Amino acid sequence: MGRIYIDGKFVGMHKDLITLRESLIAKRRKNALPKSTNIAYIKDRDELIINLGSGRVRRPLVVVENGKSKLTDDILEKIEKKEMTWQDAIDNNIIEYIDAEEEENTYIALKNEDITKDHTHVELDSLLILGLTASLLPYPEKNRGDRLNYGARMVVQSTGIPYENYHLRDDTTGQLLVYPQVPMAQTQTTTASGLSHHPAGHNLVVALMPFYGYNIEDAIIVNKASLDRGLGRSFFFRTYNTEARRYWGGQEDEIGLPEASVRGFKSDEEYADLGPEGIVMPETFVNGNGVLVGKTSPLRFLGVQKEIRMGMNNKRENSLTVKKGEEGTVEKVIFSEDGEGNRLIKVTVREHKVPEVGDKIASRHGQKGVVGLVVPEEDMPFTASGVTPDIIINPHAIPSRMTVGQLLEIVAGKAGAMAGKTMDATAFKTSEKTIRETLKKSGFKDDGKETLYNGITGEKVESQILIGIGYYQRLYHVVSHKMHARSRGPVALLTKQPTEGRSKEGGLRFGEMEKDCLVAHGAAATLKERFGSDKTTIKICKKCGITAINDKIKGKISCPLCKGTEVVDVDMNYAFKLLLDELKCMYVYPQIVAEKD
Repeated sequence: MGRIYIDGKFVGMHKDLITLRESLIAKRRKNALPKSTNIAYIKDRDELIINLGSGRVRRPLVVVENGKSKLTDDILEKIEKKEMTWQDAIDNNIIEYIDAEEEENTYIALKNEDITKDHTHVELDSLLILGLTASLLPYPEKNRGDRLNYGARMVVQSTGIPYENYHLRDDTTGQLLVYPQVPMAQTQTTTASGLSHHPAGHNLVVALMPFYGYNIEDAIIVNKASLDRGLGRSFFFRTYNTEARRYWGGQEDEIGLPEASVRGFKSDEEYADLGPEGIVMPETFVNGNGVLVGKTSPLRFLGVQKEIRMGMNNKRENSLTVKKGEEGTVEKVIFSEDGEGNRLIKVTVREHKVPEVGDKIASRHGQKGVVGLVVPEEDMPFTASGVTPDIIINPHAIPSRMTVGQLLEIVAGKAGAMAGKTMDATAFKTSEKTIRETLKKSGFKDDGKETLYNGITGEKVESQILIGIGYYQRLYHVVSHKMHARSRGPVALLTKQPTEGRSKEGGLRFGEMEKDCLVAHGAAATLKERFGSDKTTIKICKKCGITAINDKIKGKISCPLCKGTEVVDVDMNYAFKLLLDELKCMYVYPQIVAEKD
């Protein structure tokens, strides 16, 4: 007897679940059960799972009966003539939606030609076995699965034109590519998804060859002239906002130029870009930490009477500033109100980004790399016809990754450029032979290789070099937003060690493995200096070995246990002192044995 579950709830038992499943599917196809029902038989647990709930991922498949697809040529003709709709095909059980669990009981053919008597369904299109982002990748069936995964992840990170009304929007951050291009080798999904209207990359002349070691380990050589012509150029937008709040007791924030007497006043130079109302004007250039909106806030948690008695100024500087490490031009200033009627000001800053050494660039085949060197055009290798590549990638990136799709795209892009048309790179629908023939007709070798000449020495490069057109994306990660270093700076309150993270002006962590390198070198002094960021001097009782008490009122230093005054100064890390304190909290007696003077 097998168990039956509906939406995860046990409802009963049945002796023949396979027959029951077949009869339920037959009823669904006769419209006696809702179309949203999915029935799956789990053999190893002898369970029948019936799903009706919302939130499931379901996909359409063509029903196969007796070895024949129900989506015949006659029906396709009717759909093309609009005599039949998609909904009609579902109502007539030609197409049905299957969820992940029911799919385990199906046998799906990729194409009509593959159908046998054992098949239960056939794909509407073989491309649909891939998700949206994976189906945007060219020639995916020629690459290894993990590369498609990487490629699909990076398509999402690419800089393009995601929305055309960017001048009306005030997103927190946004990246816009200045000269986006539609790819030469594109899939049918590119047009269907609207990416042909919102492209996110450039068609670049790519050469596969080493270049004096500067493109080692996935680094990419970039032609400086290509950068000057606009390769990868983008704008980065960041919107900053501040509000003038009202507080209890009638106090409120003030927007305007802060007075010099206000606590935290910066300097006159830092407020120089502000207008008479204390707000920066559009098209003003601002540096990192530059003031955008001048604001003073009341000191909170103090009543007015207390402030007068204590003789404190009631205001503190609380201006809106640009993030440290960023700069740009003020794009626009928006005045508004929030739901509580507080004045709201938004300032969008536009930063012009030109690719530099360290910026990330990736193809659609999971071949990512950073710019390793920007080379003047006259030093780049060139073909007999005078073509210089926009980028040079390392040929060692190909054999281990097995991205044959990228090689095919470079050849197809070249063939398409010469023939003046985009090439279809949809999964399972391309022929290498056709691409080679198209390229040969244009007067090139059918494998895309050419003789190149060294731009520095003028010598002929011995090997034939693959050069063609590949689609490359400039990714969101730019080195100027990640680059970070510090000397002295803020420390964490608890451990007194440097803070963590770029935004907090944090230090670069010198971890255990880095420590091992110094140990291996025998660099003891460097090791001691490196790990002394929280060095502190603690007074220890020589007899008890615990931290002494410094009574500043009585001017007396004594041990809390023996009340003795035999106390010595011990240098230690503050983090170690914190550990001692935490041990004491757990009633553990950590005794420090101090050396005698």
